[in-house]
Amino acid sequence: MPFYIVYFAQFHEEFRLPELESLAVLENVKYSFSKDDYSLDSPFFKIELESDADAARLARRSILIRKIYELWGEGETYEKVHEQVKSKPERWDAYMQDSFKFTVDAFGMTITAKRQVEIINSFGYLGFQGDIDMKTPQQKYGLLEDWGCQRPSTGLKYVYMGRLVARGNRDLVKTYNLKKRKYLGTTSMDAELSLIMANQALATDAKMVYDPFVGTGSFLFTCAHFGAYTMGSDIDGRQIRGKSPESSIQGNVAQYNLQSRVVDTLVFDVCHHPWRCTEWLDAIVTAPYGVRAGAKTLGRREGKKYSPLAHDGPRAPKEEGYPPTRPYEMSEVVSDLLTFAARHLRVGGRLVYWLPTVVDDYSVTDIPSHAGMVLLSNSEQNFGQWSRRLITMEKTRWISMTTHRKTLRPWVIICLEKR
Repeated sequence: MPFYIVYFAQFHEEFRLPELESLAVLENVKYSFSKDDYSLDSPFFKIELESDADAARLARRSILIRKIYELWGEGETYEKVHEQVKSKPERWDAYMQDSFKFTVDAFGMTITAKRQVEIINSFGYLGFQGDIDMKTPQQKYGLLEDWGCQRPSTGLKYVYMGRLVARGNRDLVKTYNLKKRKYLGTTSMDAELSLIMANQALATDAKMVYDPFVGTGSFLFTCAHFGAYTMGSDIDGRQIRGKSPESSIQGNVAQYNLQSRVVDTLVFDVCHHPWRCTEWLDAIVTAPYGVRAGAKTLGRREGKKYSPLAHDGPRAPKEEGYPPTRPYEMSEVVSDLLTFAARHLRVGGRLVYWLPTVVDDYSVTDIPSHAGMVLLSNSEQNFGQWSRRLITMEKTRWISMTTHRKTLRPWVIICLEKR
């Protein structure tokens, strides 16, 4: 298979490879690479693909891929790059009559216009006979310099030369930018991460995606954009309803014209859900918001007993209108989420969720596991003393309720027996 250079965006570095691998599964693209060659400190990554068409399929909905180039030459110096390019003249003969354009992209260094011209002119031996077209060329060639992330730079580390064959879909971030969204909440996930999660969930046509902590619905929109049918629920209906039909989840659905894809939003506690069927979901995409918003579940605080409030006129007591709730610890949230996913996802379905962690205390053993689920990726977004991790899991087999009971903590078994 020929080699290609993936030119990543240089942020959310830990999310880039999981997104690429997920898209390869979704698009049925065969690839080969060495993870040892991947570095968080560089946007350039070498990969083997079968064709330009596969590269285009891999990049067409990617959020973290900027471009993909067919690799023509590489090396620590331009001399080595020229040597490799010259070794295969049959490759550039095919584009001899096409209009073209050269660009120089440097990571970790600013290259002057004069120097860029010098670099481009050094490839004059290619002898292209087509017109130079800076706006709409038939072929675009890239010279990619990696100067490293160290400041000040210690010198040019590596150079790639290639032909542009595909672009990512980073413009999609602008479409779902929170600054342009009509209805927001404190838990609204930014567009970029929401789209990345939709990719890792393999959201696509005819799939059913569910968010059990829907909040203001960020994941409903991005998964629906890629063709999935989406549904959400939340214990707090105020976030779903908003202040008016226009300032609500439904208002955002209308803003993005996703009425045919966003099925519904419901109000209930996911621990006491109404779903009676099993294995009906293709993906669960969610962000349990216990850290920022204080998650709740139905039930009374320990030691608190129910005492009816006295009526004063026609107004009903609060406890008659709203069921009592208690704090929902994050460990409980995640355990219940994994149990729900293992029971309601189809085999091969994915669970994509955020797990908050304390940076100094984190250990890989903190990632919850389940007998019916396998961990695919664990990507950290660091905020200093604490971080959140994007966990992607896949259901590998059906787990009976008997097996569920053997793999859960005792308090979960008690909860299940009470239902």
